[in-house]
Amino acid sequence: MTQHHFPESFLWGSATAAYQIEGAATEDGRGPSIWDTYSHTPGRTLNGDTGDVAADHYHLWQQDLDHIAELGLGAYRFSVSWPRVQPGGAGRFNQAGIDFYSRLVDGLLERGVRPVATMYHWDLPQELEDAGGWAERDTALRFQEYAAGIVGALGDRVHTWTTLNEPWCSAYLGYASGVHAPGRTEPAAALAAVHHLNLAHGLAGRVVREVAPAAELSVTLNLHVIRPASDSEADRDAVRRIDALANRAFLGPMLDGEYPADLLADTASVTDWSFVRDGDEKLIAVPLDVLGVNYYSSTLVRAWDGASARSDADGHGASASSPWVAAENVDFLPQPGPYTAMGWNIDPPALTELLLRLHREYPSQPMMITENGAAFDDVVSADGRIHDDRRIDYLRRHIGAMADARAQGADVRGYFVWSLLDNFEWGYGYDRRFGIIRVDYDTQVRTWKDSAHWYQRLAATGELDQPAE
Repeated sequence: MTQHHFPESFLWGSATAAYQIEGAATEDGRGPSIWDTYSHTPGRTLNGDTGDVAADHYHLWQQDLDHIAELGLGAYRFSVSWPRVQPGGAGRFNQAGIDFYSRLVDGLLERGVRPVATMYHWDLPQELEDAGGWAERDTALRFQEYAAGIVGALGDRVHTWTTLNEPWCSAYLGYASGVHAPGRTEPAAALAAVHHLNLAHGLAGRVVREVAPAAELSVTLNLHVIRPASDSEADRDAVRRIDALANRAFLGPMLDGEYPADLLADTASVTDWSFVRDGDEKLIAVPLDVLGVNYYSSTLVRAWDGASARSDADGHGASASSPWVAAENVDFLPQPGPYTAMGWNIDPPALTELLLRLHREYPSQPMMITENGAAFDDVVSADGRIHDDRRIDYLRRHIGAMADARAQGADVRGYFVWSLLDNFEWGYGYDRRFGIIRVDYDTQVRTWKDSAHWYQRLAATGELDQPAE
């Protein structure tokens, strides 16, 4: 057994997202989001599931906060529903929506839990999408106004403000492959969305700096670990091309203050990037207190030979359109198991690799794991418990991988398990369960899985026993 010990200062938390758990989709003045529209469109989600009720967190939030406190967690990462606090995405704010999050934040503080608020976890107000969505610059400007409203309302009671969650998904899955809301398949719009999401981050981050200077500022990126199928020059170039789209399209402007030249060259056949205006990249590069890193699985690519059948096993949902803009010459290969219920490979060493890369390239940038977890086919046993040993093993190995990176110098200061609760898993509806707490969607009863008890012990002791490989 390899023993890992985490200091008392290390932050243990859990994470959720508004549309996935809140429900109350039409209550108290909430407006429609792109995910309301998308999930209510036949054929878009598994079984036609929607987030109309979800885990009913809007009504059961006090109970859920009690679970967080009982777990002994130091922080809770939640997202604010933009259409709940500003239904049209511009103009009037909805006081009932703001009051809900104010009560939530106060409830966390009363329980000794740090509030970590994500401003945007994919639920764009539908009115803004009707005007062009993230493909339009105006959406970033509206986001700045929304940020001013919600940061002003909650002030510095929020410990950490996270501007965006996984802008890669918002841009490429929403506007290129169409497997996420708003379901568009327009490669040029996807690249415009990349930039306008980056710009929104910079504008909102500067709002936080001005309005709540005592709060920490963050962004959460789902950074990809991409490996070549061989050491050939062509396969290594395939890695470079995908790395530009997946990682450096966001890390470049956010942390380096510029887009990578190879990204612009690779995508020149799709767009001339004229939507990037003078001064934008400087605006985007607002200094971060912490970089949020989401990690679930790794990626294997090769250069397509132009003749064999294409392979698109990238783990991001089936679509006739690819999220990988201008990368038609790249194959995404199936990887050896084991797999989670999402079909994602389980690869803990890749997390160590990712964190050490970030430490090497940005040595002064603190990090947190803001999402990591797994969906499995949980079964309620005869004893009424959920013995999710595979999830515990997944978490143990990935937290161990994070500890290995810390031991080699990576400044990783916290870990947020995904997810606190079973929830609406986007296009997969309620079929995939990520929670350490089970939700019975018929009764809304919450039941701790074995993984919750395991995580409670870890948070209390900081001691992790990592089985030898």
